[in-house]
Amino acid sequence: MSPRQVVELWIERFNAGDAAGLGELYHDDAVNHQVTQNPVEGRAAIQAMFEREFAAAEMVCIPEAIHEAGDVVALEWRDPLGLRGRGFFTVNDGQISFQRGYWDKLSFLKMHGLPIE
Repeated sequence: MSPRQVVELWIERFNAGDAAGLGELYHDDAVNHQVTQNPVEGRAAIQAMFEREFAAAEMVCIPEAIHEAGDVVALEWRDPLGLRGRGFFTVNDGQISFQRGYWDKLSFLKMHGLPIE
């Protein structure tokens, strides 16, 4: 799969709430760093992060643009509630080795009625 195809599959699995399926897309030693949080290291920890997040809130990723440049894919997204963000994925050998996301955590927490940390 191309890096773009990996990210498109990531979006499909994210929207299905499939934490195990998402975990399969990451290298064993991958890093997922959502800048509003501490980096999460390793496939198992990333999968566990998605399990917790899917249990806390219904999340939907509507892609607005996907840009591929070599092994890096930039994803511009929004959700049905109006939240917008950007994600950058480094894909090596068909798996995500690094992901960084930018979004407004305070708005997300308020939109979903979650406690402000």
